[in-house]
Amino acid sequence: MSAPAPQLPVIVLLHGFGESREVWTDFTREFPETYRLLTPNLLGFGTNTRDIRDYSMEAQARYLADYLRQRNVEQALLVGHSMGGYAALAFAERYPNMVAGLSLFHSTARPDSDEKKANRDKNIDFVQRNGVDKFMESFIRPLFAPANRERMIDQRCFLEDIGKATPADTVTGALRAMRDRPDRTAVLRDARYPVQFIVGKDDVAVTLESMQPQLVMPRESHVLVLADVGHLGYFERPEETRRAVLDFAGTVFGRE
Repeated sequence: MSAPAPQLPVIVLLHGFGESREVWTDFTREFPETYRLLTPNLLGFGTNTRDIRDYSMEAQARYLADYLRQRNVEQALLVGHSMGGYAALAFAERYPNMVAGLSLFHSTARPDSDEKKANRDKNIDFVQRNGVDKFMESFIRPLFAPANRERMIDQRCFLEDIGKATPADTVTGALRAMRDRPDRTAVLRDARYPVQFIVGKDDVAVTLESMQPQLVMPRESHVLVLADVGHLGYFERPEETRRAVLDFAGTVFGRE
């Protein structure tokens, strides 16, 4: 009787707020077949919009745990973009043994500041008064670095279309969930696995200044800081960010 085939190491890519799993399509196209890639839609996003009442990061973590168990995944490298990173941190806090590595892709373990909480409330009010379409038309553009805003119109329209297809209840629910998430810097300090940070120098959502103290918190930290990159490195610098994620995966899974 032949031995069972070894399972491929798993990389889970978690999209951000107003996005869906489609943002990873081009980014992962050249990933080697030596990895098993999973790109779920988080609760309320993409096609995952049925009967969602809880958009909290804790709910996203529980959903992700069920998603992985249904696919017989015992441990994975989590790559979380923006809100996807918040969900990954909540998952790592609750299910640390299921985490082989954690990549925060323009994301942070810190909670919202009072100023940012106030901005979340303003955005919720804007969506309720003006609708999702108007909100996305103003929300997406500043996420690109100034150098990229005019040359990446196709990518901006792609993200706006995904955002506009997101239900209003999801948009406002997710804004509240991000506003109310707790400080999870302890997850970084307690991590028994490698942690990666991908940071854009021109990111207005997760600034380099706010990230600098976090970069030295994990026992093993891998850092990539990119000039002329805002909050969307998978579009703004796809080759560099793809290589960084794959190099990190090689470290996590012992394939250097």
